[in-house]
Amino acid sequence: MSTSTRTRILEVAAALVRESPDGDISTRAVCEAAKVGAPALYRHFGDKEGLLSAVVDHGFEKYLATKRERGETTDAVEDLRRGWDSHVAFALDNRNLYRLMNSPAMRTPPAAALESHRILTGDLERVAAQGRIRVAPELAAQMIMSANVGVALMLVSRPATFDDIEVSHRVRDALYATVLTPKPVQEKSPSASADAEVPTVAARLSALLRKEHGAGLSTAEATLMKEWLDRVANARPET
Repeated sequence: MSTSTRTRILEVAAALVRESPDGDISTRAVCEAAKVGAPALYRHFGDKEGLLSAVVDHGFEKYLATKRERGETTDAVEDLRRGWDSHVAFALDNRNLYRLMNSPAMRTPPAAALESHRILTGDLERVAAQGRIRVAPELAAQMIMSANVGVALMLVSRPATFDDIEVSHRVRDALYATVLTPKPVQEKSPSASADAEVPTVAARLSALLRKEHGAGLSTAEATLMKEWLDRVANARPET
């Protein structure tokens, strides 16, 4: 019975979020629509934030399922491009849900947001292992997620100003040109700058170290080595 009640509350709340002009809902409206008392709602979700966090996770589940089940290609960079575009497409198809997921009022990030970030970081580790990244995967993930979410929010929240999806493609390509290398470092011409190659090599070694689970090093040694390599990969070039 409790599972059925929880599901009913969640589905009703998701529908109210979807239909709301601004994406906001009240717990009273949810209780009335779900035909439950406030104690039942708070017993299952704790408070309004807990309910909204569950609504986000419920709504993003189908989107995340496609990311979990997709096959990896040999072109990790192309997988990144498709990941950016699918993120924006989902935001445009689920405007209230997307705004809710990224609302400052959500003090605790929904599990969906954390999983999406982990998936992106995993893709970037594949790119790093192929020698195609200029910074450590964790920093690259922060840069890409910040830009991806920013573009998506502008398209969703300011459609009168941001009325062309091409802005998403331009920001994507400009950022990827900064974060990624045009080809693996080992394939670059002999005249390529050694200073420019060092961060890429460091990021690649760090990714391979993680992939090989330390490559014979102790846990402490592998942790320290990764810290050093990531520091080299993320160092800003001197001007």
